[in-house]
Amino acid sequence: MNDIRRTLLWVVFTMSLVLLWDAWNKHTGQPSIFGGTPRPAASAPAAGTAPGAVPASGVPAAIATTASGSLPAASAAGVPAAAAPAPQAELLTVSTDVMRVTLDPRGGTIVGLELLKYADHNDKGGPVKLLDQSGSRVYVAQTGLISTQAGAALPNHLTPMSVQPGPRELAAGADALSVSFEATGADGVKLVKTLSFPRGGYTIGVKHEVTNGSAAPVDPQLYLQLARDGNPPAGESSFYFTFTGPAVYTDATKFKKIDFKDIEKGKADHAKNASEGWIAMVQHYFTSAWLLPAGVSREFRTAKVSNNLYSVAMVTSLGAVAPGTAKAQEATLYVGPQEEYKLAALAPGLELVKDYGWLTILSKPLFWLLTQLHNLIGNWGWAIVALVVLLKAAFYWLNASAYKSMAKMKAVNPKVMEMRERLKDKPQQMQQEMMRIYREEKVNPLGGCLPIVVQMPFFIALYWVLLSSVEMRNAPWVGWITDLSAIDPWFILPVLMTLSSLFQVWLNPTPPDPMQAKLMWIMPLAFSFMFFFFPAGLVLYWLTNNILSIAQQWFINRQLGVLGK
Repeated sequence: MNDIRRTLLWVVFTMSLVLLWDAWNKHTGQPSIFGGTPRPAASAPAAGTAPGAVPASGVPAAIATTASGSLPAASAAGVPAAAAPAPQAELLTVSTDVMRVTLDPRGGTIVGLELLKYADHNDKGGPVKLLDQSGSRVYVAQTGLISTQAGAALPNHLTPMSVQPGPRELAAGADALSVSFEATGADGVKLVKTLSFPRGGYTIGVKHEVTNGSAAPVDPQLYLQLARDGNPPAGESSFYFTFTGPAVYTDATKFKKIDFKDIEKGKADHAKNASEGWIAMVQHYFTSAWLLPAGVSREFRTAKVSNNLYSVAMVTSLGAVAPGTAKAQEATLYVGPQEEYKLAALAPGLELVKDYGWLTILSKPLFWLLTQLHNLIGNWGWAIVALVVLLKAAFYWLNASAYKSMAKMKAVNPKVMEMRERLKDKPQQMQQEMMRIYREEKVNPLGGCLPIVVQMPFFIALYWVLLSSVEMRNAPWVGWITDLSAIDPWFILPVLMTLSSLFQVWLNPTPPDPMQAKLMWIMPLAFSFMFFFFPAGLVLYWLTNNILSIAQQWFINRQLGVLGK
C-alpha cells in the first residue's frame, strides 16, 4: 500500500513539473513539448480556380505575407487570374448599438467587427475586435456565387460591388439598419447582397438575390464562408487550453470541432452534406457562425489553401435560374459572445460552441444553477461562492467520511512513525506491522481518497463552466476584482489559495515516508504557481472550495481530538 501511494505521488509530481515547464515554454514564446513548432507565416495562394470551387481569399499582398484567411474548394483553389486582387477600395463602416462593422465593397465582405459591449483585455481603451483584416491577423466573413460550368464568371467575394445609398449608423428608435451591394458578372448575372443589422443583436441577416440577365439559364451555387489564420487569439493564456478553430454541426453527426492541423493533413472529419446544420469559427468566449434555414440542402467544406490559411464554408445550390428571372436565398451570420441560451434559441446545437469538453453533461446543469444564483444575487462572484457552498453541502457526508478517515490516519500517525523508526532495517516486517496497526485501529489508507475522487468530475465541470462563460468578462466581484475573467491584478486570491492549500496539508496526516511528506508540501506550491495566471473567477472558486474543506476538516479533526498531531 505504501509503495502504491509513493508511486502515485511521484507520477503526479513529475507530471506537474512537465506541465508547468511546457506552459512556461509557451508563455515565453518557446515551442511546446507537445505541440511542435509554431505554424509558419502565411504565404500567397496558388493561382487557378476549378469549376465548382470557391475562389481563394483576396487578401492584399502586404497582409498575405503574415496571415490570411482562405476559401474552401473542391480542389486547391486560388484567385482566378482575371480576378486578381485590385488595390483595396475604400472601406465602409456601419454602426449599431452593440457592434461596429467594417465592410469591403469587394464582394460586400465583412473584414472587421467590433463588439462594443465587451472591453478588449489587450487594449483597455477599446472594444473586442472579433473579425479583422490587418497586418497581424485576418478573420473575415465572405460570400459569393460559384458555378459548376467551366469559364462562368459569377460575382464572388472578390468582385467590386457598388454600394447603395442609405444610412450607415442605426438611428434612434430604428429597429434595424440595412446596407446593399450590387454587382453584375461578365455573363450578365446580377447579384444583390443585402445585410441587415438589428438593434441589440449579434445576428446579421444576409440576403442574396440573383437575377439572370443573360440569354442562357444559369445554375449558381451560393457559398457562405468564414476564413481566418491559424494563430491563437491575442492574449490567450498559455496556462490553460481553449479551442480555436472551425466547427461543423449536423443532426446526424452533431458538433464536430476541427483542428487546424487536421485540415493541413487532409484529415478533417466532418459531415459533407445535409439538409440542416451550420458552420462556425470558434475561439475563447466568442464565435461566428453561418446559418441557413432548415430544409435547404448544403455542402460543408474545409480547406487549407496555403501555409496558415484555413476556412470553413457552406455551399448551397440556388437551382436553375432562367433568363430574365430571379431567385433569392436568406442566411444569417452570427458574430458575438457565446451566450449559451441565446445561441440555443438561434439554431439547434449552436450553444455547443461554448466548449465544456468531455464533461458537458455535468457542466450544463451547473451553468444553469450558476445562472439562477446570479439572477437571485446579482453578482457573478458571489454566485460562484454560493454555487461552491451548495456543492459542498450536497457532498457533505461524503466529505465527512473522507475527513474522518484522514483524521484517524493522523491519530495513529505517531504510532506508525515510532514503528517505522524501530523497524527501519526490516522493510518487509515494517509493512506487515503497518498493515496490522491499520487493521486494529480500523483505518483504511485509501478511505480519504475515494470519496474525494467521486466528487472530482463535478468540480472539474465547474472549472470548465467558469473558464468558458463569457458572462465572467468584465464582471466585478468586490474591491480590486473588477473582471472575473482576468488575472487578479494584486495576486491576492492566488496567495490566499496557496496558503489555504498548505494549511490543508498541515491538517492531513503526515505520510510515514519522509519523501512522501516532502512531496505533500511541494505539490500545492507547484499547482498554486499556475493559479497566478488563471482568471480571478477560477481562483475564487478554488479558494472558496479550500476554505469550506478546511472548515469541515478542522471540525472533524477537533471532534476526534487530532488537531496539532
